Amino acid sequence: MERTRSVKLREKILSDGRKSLYLDYYPAIYIPETGKETRREFLKIYLYDKPTNPTQKEYNRISKAKAESIRSERELQFINQNFDFADRLNAKKDFLAYFKAMAAKRNKSKGNYDNWYGTYKYLDLYTMGKCTFGQVDEKFCEGFKMFLDKVKSIKSEQASLSTNTKYSYYNKFRACIKEAFEDRLFAVNPLLRVKGVPQGETHREFLTLEELKAVYLTECEHPVLKRAAIFSALTGLRWSDMIKLTWKEVQHSEIDGYFLRFTQQKTKGAETLHIPEQAYEQMGDREDDKERVFRGLKYSAHTNLILSRWIMNAGIHKKITFHCFRHTFATLQLTLGTDIYTVSKMLGHRHLKTTEIYTKVIDKKKIEAANRIKL
Repeated sequence: MERTRSVKLREKILSDGRKSLYLDYYPAIYIPETGKETRREFLKIYLYDKPTNPTQKEYNRISKAKAESIRSERELQFINQNFDFADRLNAKKDFLAYFKAMAAKRNKSKGNYDNWYGTYKYLDLYTMGKCTFGQVDEKFCEGFKMFLDKVKSIKSEQASLSTNTKYSYYNKFRACIKEAFEDRLFAVNPLLRVKGVPQGETHREFLTLEELKAVYLTECEHPVLKRAAIFSALTGLRWSDMIKLTWKEVQHSEIDGYFLRFTQQKTKGAETLHIPEQAYEQMGDREDDKERVFRGLKYSAHTNLILSRWIMNAGIHKKITFHCFRHTFATLQLTLGTDIYTVSKMLGHRHLKTTEIYTKVIDKKKIEAANRIKL
């Protein structure tokens, strides 16, 4: 007769007054690393035994929720007999091949694809070209994070990876693990208790209002590039959304004026973005609904060179990329008094934290302004 299987979340009071959370398995499970059976798995999650304030109560609530999430995943693996056979099959599958296929799906966006393929090259180096799903566990994930921290750049043996390159690569690795878990290639998410790589501070270059006006009044040898860049500075639209924008997505109403209804390439979120009259003027004459608004706009080294010459001809000595026009929109909106929640929505950010990066630029400008008055 088949025994009933269960995974219970339990607490153990420690000598320092805290509670340690652990999982209680019935029947006992076999641990290959130790060669022994056990009924307990300590989660290294702790609670205040007697919380005395709202902060401690909230900490307990979040910790319990995290522990319950782990318990649920363990229960799926433990109780559902179908996982046993599937796990053994999936464990033999090629993880590197899966990751490379995930990278190939991003080939519509050069920057995103380059990041994914860059991650693949370091994974290939870390695993010496061989890695199955069965090898990708919590220890493997922690090890890859440490590897990125110490490895020298493939492009130059003298340089290490920058903080934000490590952040970007490890996020791609995490995204692949998440997708594989959703595809049921992992019974338990190996990243469940692994922290990500912290993001470093970044310098976001932008144009001041005076510089933007100078650029607007300067001729550019690639007219479509100029119109698209000014449009981005007036609306905050990303390059990836700009190049695929069609006239069908450009709409108008007597009350609201002109607006775009489109799906973000990066987040896949459905967006409605109101645009000013000046931005609409940059779009040119309306064409058939299926036609691209900025037809002829494409990414290339030559396009970047034209952009650099245009900025230089405007008398501006900053390293400006196309994405800097989006930064310009965000910075100018906040500088001119638009609240951060509205700017966040206009940029299509999922999290306010992403938009808060621009407030550091504003704070710096305030300090500079305060120091201008001298007695």
